[in-house]
Formats: sequence, structure tokens, C-alpha cells
Amino acid sequence: MAAPKRFFVEQIGEEVALTGDELRHAKNVLRLSEGDEVTLLDGSGNEYAAVIASCARDRYLLHVLAKRENDREPKADVYLLFGALKGDKSELVVQKAVELGVRRIGVFSSRYCAAYINENKLARLNRVAHEAAKQCLRASVPEVVYFNDFAAALASAQAYEHKLFACEFLQKSERGIPAGLSSAALVVGSEGGFTQEEFDLARGLGFCGVSLGKRILRAETASVALLSVVMYLAGELQ
Repeated sequence: MAAPKRFFVEQIGEEVALTGDELRHAKNVLRLSEGDEVTLLDGSGNEYAAVIASCARDRYLLHVLAKRENDREPKADVYLLFGALKGDKSELVVQKAVELGVRRIGVFSSRYCAAYINENKLARLNRVAHEAAKQCLRASVPEVVYFNDFAAALASAQAYEHKLFACEFLQKSERGIPAGLSSAALVVGSEGGFTQEEFDLARGLGFCGVSLGKRILRAETASVALLSVVMYLAGELQ
């Protein structure tokens, strides 16, 4: 038996109205109707079992049956910052980052970054994060934010205990990644990589340079690879 379909709403009481994009998905794509059971999420870390009580053209009315804590949210607070990528590669990185358990995602522009992000693309990235959170059964959706200024992107990570900067021209990592970490910010570049000045700026802000091995990875592979290693060491993949 398939698990109940999942929908994000802003506020949950005894009754909830499903509208907008979530309604269109429920009605036109999933073909849900009166009596079908669903799971509601409000970003609090809880899940709510509900049943569709009535269906109208502009809304579905749902009756909430029970509340339970979601056990799939990460305990580690991991923030991924990556350079904007060409085509749909940024969407791929956002999707995999949400699945792997990041809490925050930042996309930035840097010296050698050839892609750009506008309002429509940023909205698309947040929709990708939304759908990925549903697919992997998370109870919250990491927001995707954009930094046109690279220094501002780095500054947004200052509160994190461990700050890792993936640098393709390093021969080896400046230090190892500790097991059991609970807070980390990761920076990975775009297809063009970083300049020495950008690396120096990051080091001045407390970032540690890390190598991803002897082979040059594609930018999207680098983000997923580094994030996977960090999430494993944080205990999220064990």
C-alpha cells in the first residue's frame, strides 16, 4: 500500500484548506478525492495525518486526524553554498542536497561563474527543494537563497563551527573533517572554480581548504560528493 501523499501548508488546525499549487497537484496530478488520506506538513518537524473531507473547485477541505513527530529531519546543521551552474545542474544539486539532509542552501556568483540566477530561476530552485523534501519524507523544506556578492555568501556562514572550502588547486586538505560534527558550512565552486583571491578571502573568514582527491570533479559532482562525506561523518548516513 502506497504511503499517503504529502502536502505543505502554512498553518494546521483541526481543519485545513488545501489551495494554490498544492491543490492543483492533489486534484490534477494525483487525482485525489473525498475520503483519501494524506499527510500534512507545516515545517515544524511534525507530520499530521488527515483525510479529505470535501472537494471544491478552489479548495479541498481536510480534517486532521493525528499529529506525530517526524524522525527523518537531520540532527546536524549543514549549510551548502555552491556556485551557480549552467543548465539544470543547479536544480540537480539542490535536489540531492535536500535528500542528503542540508538545512540551508545558498547559491552564489563568483569570478569564474558563467551562469546567472534571476527571480524565476530562484523560484524554480525553491520548487525543486519543495518537491525533493516531499519525495524523501522530510518535514521541512530548506530555503534556497541567492548571493550576487561572493563575500556576502561567505559571511552568511560565519556562525557555523566547521567551515569547509572545496578548492581544486589544493594538493591536499589543510585538515581532516572531524567525525561527529554537528554544525558545518560547505563551499563548492561553479564550473570555472575559484581564484586564489577568493580562496584567500575565505581563509581570512575562517574557512579551511579541502581537497576532493586527485581527479577534477564536475561542479555538481563535487557538491554531492563533499556533502555526502560530511553527512556520513555527522552520523546522518549511518
